[in-house]
Amino acid sequence: MPDDAVVREAVAARAAAEEESAFSHPAVDPDVSVAYGDHPDQVIDFYAPHGEAGPGGPSPLVVVLHGGAWRTPYDRRHMSPFAGWLALRGFAVASVEYRRGGDAGGAVPGDGDAGGRGGGYGGGGSADAVAGRWPETFDDVAAALDALPGLVREAVPQADVRRTVVTGHSAGGHLALWAAARHLLPVDAPWYLDRPAPLRGVVALAPIADFAVAEKLDVCGGACRQLLGGDDHFAERRPYADPALLLPTGIATTLVQGRADLVVPEAVAESYADAAAKAGEVVGLTLLEDVGHFPLIDPAADACAVVAEEIAQLAW
Repeated sequence: MPDDAVVREAVAARAAAEEESAFSHPAVDPDVSVAYGDHPDQVIDFYAPHGEAGPGGPSPLVVVLHGGAWRTPYDRRHMSPFAGWLALRGFAVASVEYRRGGDAGGAVPGDGDAGGRGGGYGGGGSADAVAGRWPETFDDVAAALDALPGLVREAVPQADVRRTVVTGHSAGGHLALWAAARHLLPVDAPWYLDRPAPLRGVVALAPIADFAVAEKLDVCGGACRQLLGGDDHFAERRPYADPALLLPTGIATTLVQGRADLVVPEAVAESYADAAAKAGEVVGLTLLEDVGHFPLIDPAADACAVVAEEIAQLAW
């Protein structure tokens, strides 16, 4: 039997290689970028479809919400290779930026690559990289999704907004699940909808889907607690933000999770799926063996093809 330390070292080395691969791709510029508000981070990048994703006609729209523990050092640029890759597979893509924690402006280190990789995505982050802004992070995601139908008609006329699927990775997976559950928010929430959002489905990739479990596991250095404003606000704000408390949505939902994920462990996705089952809803959970956190958004990884297939199944 191999020594435990040797096994841990091998697992960590594989995770590092997966992250390096995911961030090695050059950024892919969008076809057009459109503001949905006045803040510099209130912008959506649109990618026109370039391939065949299904049986002809207008292309499904995939809304992409990036991860990065809701922290400023990570913006939508690191998801641009994934967004461009989806466009090459025939989807129209809307990659949403939103306000995150830390200094304003969303600057990303490593200006010439696919996005920043400073401390914070998989760990505690730097002292000035607080996770998220309350309520601005949620304000922006709600505003972007509400504005999309009108913006799409001008930006990507090839898109069929009636076949919209929302996907997101890690913290973005949380936001994707949350965006599909706004009709279940407390009625005093500013983001509350009186009916389900018109979505074909959600494909959440290694999502931070259950805040209680994520906090127990210290996912991304206590990012969930930071997102909600710290210890003083965590309990009172969870009903407004935690997808595991916003069920059943009535919207088709699939989670894709690497079983070797060291950033957002499998237990987080499993807990959400269990909560959905208890609420009377069946949520798909695709578990990928020997896959960590980043292959799900890496166009060079086999796991990314699985993600595209899950999106296609809901979109078509």
